[in-house]
Amino acid sequence: MTDTAIDGALVRALLHEQHPDLAGLDLREVAGGWDNRLWRLGDDLAVRMPRTERAPALLRKEFRWLPALAPRLPLPVPTPVRIGEPSALFPGTWTVAVWVPGEPADRAPVTRGEHAADALAGFLGALHRAAPDGAPANPDRGVPLRAFADGPGRQSELLEGTGLAAGARKTWADAVAAPEWHGPSLWLHGDLHPANAVTADGTLAGVLDFGELCAGDPATDLSAAWLLLPAGAADRFFAGYAAATGAAVDPATVRRARGWAVLRALGLIGIGLAGERGLPGGKVTWGPAGRAALERALADRSAGGA
Repeated sequence: MTDTAIDGALVRALLHEQHPDLAGLDLREVAGGWDNRLWRLGDDLAVRMPRTERAPALLRKEFRWLPALAPRLPLPVPTPVRIGEPSALFPGTWTVAVWVPGEPADRAPVTRGEHAADALAGFLGALHRAAPDGAPANPDRGVPLRAFADGPGRQSELLEGTGLAAGARKTWADAVAAPEWHGPSLWLHGDLHPANAVTADGTLAGVLDFGELCAGDPATDLSAAWLLLPAGAADRFFAGYAAATGAAVDPATVRRARGWAVLRALGLIGIGLAGERGLPGGKVTWGPAGRAALERALADRSAGGA
């Protein structure tokens, strides 16, 4: 899949072809994500067009599962309301989804930590319920950390000279050594990092991009305590999450969550560096967001009672 031929004229033509009742709405391209380009459609909708080979399957997954999950979630999410089928105009699946207002958190970080901690706890407490048979699996989310043979691997070289490399390796080793999850497979967002959350008035205002939606170990999502929230907010988040789910988060899960935070933060740093170098797929704003998240995860050793 390539995005070189996708423009507003094509999107408009696809709407006329498959959803003509929406084709007259105002259409303008806005910043998209990793897998999809994004056009705002009118005031309340968005068109998501795949830009990677895997994106059509992710869009179909969202269309299959997210409408059933969204009503119980206390934050706005981009629920798909229409699907576009491959045609002579365009070979891939595309969707029309609810527009979620706000600024991406990699550009407008959370500043109201306590409020955002409560919002995130309520969101994940509502999402993290036992998933049904047939829920999607994901080889890179919700799985034991030992699945990543070399952990952060060569990405940790990005930290040499920063004073963070040793701490990242130690935290990763501790996370891998923690007991694995033996509870039920829970619904997970799977990709809670700053570019997939939006803020307004300094707090969390919505969660985007459910393409990695899957079932598994909640530690994957609980890493958002450091990826999304400012320093000092993790304890309030874990307390709120315990209240929302009716059970305290055990220390082993907190250790695994911190390991996930290290892994994801290093990924953000690497993509940010690629952006600084002008390389394909790089995103400049991801680097500072990843560095800040890593610093929080390494410094906040007592969070969650761990």
